[in-house]
Amino acid sequence: MSNKVAEISLMTDSLVPSDAAEDRSTSFALLIEQACAGDRAAFDQIMICSERRVVRVAWHILGNEADARDAAQEVFLRLYKHMHRFKRERDFDAWLYRITVNVCRDIWRKRRKPGGSDQWASLETERELGSLETLVSADDAEAATLLTQKRLMVRRALETLPEKERVAIVLRDLEGFSTEEVASILGTRPATVRSQISMARQKIKLYCDRILRGRGRR
Repeated sequence: MSNKVAEISLMTDSLVPSDAAEDRSTSFALLIEQACAGDRAAFDQIMICSERRVVRVAWHILGNEADARDAAQEVFLRLYKHMHRFKRERDFDAWLYRITVNVCRDIWRKRRKPGGSDQWASLETERELGSLETLVSADDAEAATLLTQKRLMVRRALETLPEKERVAIVLRDLEGFSTEEVASILGTRPATVRSQISMARQKIKLYCDRILRGRGRR
């Protein structure tokens, strides 16, 4: 399955000419520069370009749409407030994700309720859980025929993770950042991120395997 995911990724990447990607990058950099100088229209364009990504990340971390949209609103309020502090040499995406993670942590701590796993049943985003799905054994015939249930299992498994592991694996496996980039976003060391991701993957696989074994005994 992982090879198939990689093939799809390569196919979609090839549909975007590198020149076009460079043009967008240049245009976005100009918007950032203008927004830093106080141009509200430029900031609005940045928000339009970034909103879906922010909501998606918040949704994966928080587990439901309402909290994710509340988080996105707060992210852009903070972004607007501190935009003048942004320095050109910094990575804007990393900065945006760092703000998003911090906002999600604040909401998580305020609203987290024990036993709230049912909220995951409604989680649907444009980008499915990608490489996390491969944590369920591809040799398991039952899992192969129950793709929808498997996705739900992974979502529920994500909810059981400690906050730091959950955020790390969302950024690494769902958003596609490198380990070093995740470490930079979270303000920690790559070795710490590798440990968190390794533990998270093991726990997700154990959770899914346990659910599947339980179904097999019925």
